[in-house]
Amino acid sequence: MVLLIFVGLTGKSLPLLQNEPIGQILTESVWSPLKGNFGFLPFIMGTVWVTFISLLIAVPLCTLASAYLVEYASEHLRRLVLPLMNVLAAIPPVLYGVWGVLFVVPVLSRYVAPMFGIDSSGYSVFAGGIVLAVMIFPIMISIMVQVLQTIPQDLKSASLSLGATKWETITKVVLVKARPGLIAAVVLGISRAFGETIAVLMVCGNVPQIPKSLFDAGYPIPALIANNFGEMMSIPLYDSALMFAALLLFVIIFGFNLISRLILNRLEGKN
Repeated sequence: MVLLIFVGLTGKSLPLLQNEPIGQILTESVWSPLKGNFGFLPFIMGTVWVTFISLLIAVPLCTLASAYLVEYASEHLRRLVLPLMNVLAAIPPVLYGVWGVLFVVPVLSRYVAPMFGIDSSGYSVFAGGIVLAVMIFPIMISIMVQVLQTIPQDLKSASLSLGATKWETITKVVLVKARPGLIAAVVLGISRAFGETIAVLMVCGNVPQIPKSLFDAGYPIPALIANNFGEMMSIPLYDSALMFAALLLFVIIFGFNLISRLILNRLEGKN
């Protein structure tokens, strides 16, 4: 199935690839389909910015929250919180987008941006990163909790008996031992973040430019496809350009997961 998807997207992308070198397509920053300019660099950078910001927020918070739930929280609290994670995971992405428009964007515009002396509408890669971070919380916390629960109690007891504090045991024994599983949770979070469409589309601003700061508008690849597919397909190469965008997203996600899998195999081999 993966091969069929790759072949299908490649076939649809060929008209654009035969018309322009792939290096030029990936490095050009001008997107003007009416003039035949299909520069993908703004969309690539928009995707990278939003994903990086979401991970910068989500990874530390999810790791600390998971460690707390496993090592400090009472059984009653765990039974209360973990089902709530499943509820968060089941919320449609469009609702996260609405929350971002009604809450995140105004907060960034009225309070956060002025703190840095910046005049911003709030529709930015920062808003997209915050919304995405909240969206990937459930899957990352659920997996991290399961991973941390597999660490043997004997290992933790041995560390404590040698004089280590509980916090030192968690940071230097538990998290180190659970590293492959934690990386796997981050990889799954990244995979979802890369492909998220509606929520990001609603809060990022959708301006085809290379973001230079957190408060600049961005235009991630999934939003480009969702906004334009089915419209103005009479423009030469436009349909092929959007199929290339889908192919590019597919290759990025597949390649990232493949590299992460190799890293995990290496870490598991060392353990």
